[in-house]
Amino acid sequence: MRTDPLGFVTDLHRRYGDVTSHQVDADTVIVVHRPDLARQLLTGNGANYTKLDTPDDHMLRPLLGNGLLTSTGAEWSKQRQTAAPAFRPHRVRQFDTLMTQAAAALADRLALAPPETEVAVDHQFTSLTLRIVVEAILSMRLDGVGDGFGRAVDAVNSYIGHDAVTDPGGAGPSRLSFEQAKGFLELVTTTLIAARRTTAEQTPQPDSAGGDLLTAMMAGESTLTERELLDQVLTLIMAGHETTAKSLTWSVFLLDRHPDWRMRLENEVDRVLGTAAGPRLPTAADLARLPLCGRVIREALRLYPPIWLTSRRAIGPDRLDGYRVEAGDLVCVSQWVLHRDPRYWPHPERFDPDRFADPAQLTPHAYLPFGGGERICIGQHFALLEATLVLATLVSRLRLRLRAGTEVEPEALVTLRPRGGMPMTVQRR
Repeated sequence: MRTDPLGFVTDLHRRYGDVTSHQVDADTVIVVHRPDLARQLLTGNGANYTKLDTPDDHMLRPLLGNGLLTSTGAEWSKQRQTAAPAFRPHRVRQFDTLMTQAAAALADRLALAPPETEVAVDHQFTSLTLRIVVEAILSMRLDGVGDGFGRAVDAVNSYIGHDAVTDPGGAGPSRLSFEQAKGFLELVTTTLIAARRTTAEQTPQPDSAGGDLLTAMMAGESTLTERELLDQVLTLIMAGHETTAKSLTWSVFLLDRHPDWRMRLENEVDRVLGTAAGPRLPTAADLARLPLCGRVIREALRLYPPIWLTSRRAIGPDRLDGYRVEAGDLVCVSQWVLHRDPRYWPHPERFDPDRFADPAQLTPHAYLPFGGGERICIGQHFALLEATLVLATLVSRLRLRLRAGTEVEPEALVTLRPRGGMPMTVQRR
């Protein structure tokens, strides 16, 4: 499992069917591979399953504490109720200018690269989405604290995304770097939260124009303690940049591999944003006129879901397709397998954004890039808006190309990332 997790879950389904069981140390691990079973796990009988004591919980809790990704029960309900108004579609649309200006600045920097010079676009996208989410949540430009905040995020990402998986419980240099980075992130974030509390009466209310997401959460009906607010902000920063960066990385990879779709997308973007005197920046109001751009993002999320496995711990007994689940069993659904099942996705290995032309035709719970049930990702509207607008901005200005013969292999850690990165050359359009 640890050497080739994607191959392992794929082989489980191919050899043993829609419900499988195996042992990992003292754990009985049940993996379900069908939409109705995913629905039962996440929605239908979701109250019988918890995120506590799951592999994700063990990896994320040291940094994120008791935030939205790790809390459960009444505590989770309180946090969700407090944060939800800040992530309603009309709230996140106000950040469209922030997103596109940051993307245009990145495009300008990338365009300065010498011809045929390879740029690690996965790292560039991580820096971009981190900048956007930090400014959206905290109204803070990362250059205001130098490179320290970004380096600290890189350090915790490295530990959570690799060392905590390959060497759980390790106490080596990477763990020390993680603890130091965590302390720095907490110090900066706590200072900003305290400053915001002292000026809360001068900031816009959640339903007015302007204001960041922290302001909206602090103005909610449920009062969060300083520790709860810190855990919440760190959760939103970490979850809010990593998965979007990966979806953008896989999107430009797929467009390079499929030049016919790239040309179709360029034509759509040019029609909407113009080319004669240089393209203008897209806005949230343009989304309806950029349908293919949104479909490309959704198809990339299908083929390369950043969250490739969702796990829950059974609180009590249950039955999944006749298979008995005991209290304490670990039950998982793999988006990697579900998103590539030919029963729900004709020609599943094919890159075909038009699958999403009519969402009503999709099989319910066969597509779970943001999870499902009441714990579906609270930031999905923000993530889709950001990814679509950033992609449109970049496509209007650049072509990102892999060198001929470059092999790209997905690596399944906490998120699904390209093994060894995604080096691409940059061409101005």
